[in-house]
Amino acid sequence: MNQTMRDIDERTNLTGNSMFEMLLFCLGEAPGTGRHELFGINVFKVREILVMPEITAMANAGPNVMGVANIRGQMITVLNLPKIMGCALDKPPSLLLVTEFSRTTQGFAVEDVSEIVRLEWKQLLSAEGSGGSLVTSIAKLDGDGADSRLAQVLDVEQILRDVFPQQAPAADGALSGVEVGLPPGSVVLAADDSAVARMMIEEGLNAMNLAFVMTKNGQEAWDYLQKTADKAASEGESVVAKIALVLTDLEMPEMDGFTLARNIKQDPRLKRIPVIIHSSLTGTTNEEHVKRVGADAYVAKFVAAELAVAIHKVLKARPA
Repeated sequence: MNQTMRDIDERTNLTGNSMFEMLLFCLGEAPGTGRHELFGINVFKVREILVMPEITAMANAGPNVMGVANIRGQMITVLNLPKIMGCALDKPPSLLLVTEFSRTTQGFAVEDVSEIVRLEWKQLLSAEGSGGSLVTSIAKLDGDGADSRLAQVLDVEQILRDVFPQQAPAADGALSGVEVGLPPGSVVLAADDSAVARMMIEEGLNAMNLAFVMTKNGQEAWDYLQKTADKAASEGESVVAKIALVLTDLEMPEMDGFTLARNIKQDPRLKRIPVIIHSSLTGTTNEEHVKRVGADAYVAKFVAAELAVAIHKVLKARPA
């Protein structure tokens, strides 16, 4: 096994301990403070880090698109991440993060790369309501102390939707006409920390005429499951009659999707509930992890037709 494969294997094994690795980088002076704040992205989304290559400006491109770069024969769109995040630089960004997620490849221009840190998912706290619409969570890098460094974890789905609104997939159209009847009082429980992802999931489930409960992270979903299981037991019913399916993202603050799926499948009351992982972390490595934690299906964001097929198949096969 070469060193690259050993590194990948080591990182994938972190999920068993509810941990992951995050790449930290800077984007220039933040508005208001003038400090060079830290931002982060899951290492699994980063294909490579390059000194800024030659950029070809594209006619009629949006203001946040620097152009395209030829990276090993592949034309990759380069986005000006400092500009998108409102940061100021006195010179052009010097590094390029080539990222892969949701079956797309793109480059993010950054000021500088800081380090790779290993974190527990519980070190991430939701940033919703904090005023940063392009940030999903805040990472506490040095524990719970008052002087812990903080890093902002980017909502890459929202960033791409804002930069390329014309490319946003129409989930409702792909899912319309695909209906699966649920027992009265039964719902789909969904968990995702990205506001734009929740909106698209809601559109899709509405198009399928499925009742649902939406949560913002794995911990919220887990708490809802526990309360619902307690209520079902007090009423002499199975929790499966109340929750037909759990649809969860992987990268979420407080509790990630791997941990949520594992907890469900290890709980005697909940283990019969089907679980679908719906994530921008695509690839065979993550699909293997889905099998390890016992999830019933894995669907890449945002392929609405595939999501429809997975939901239809899993619900049709759900226990009575």
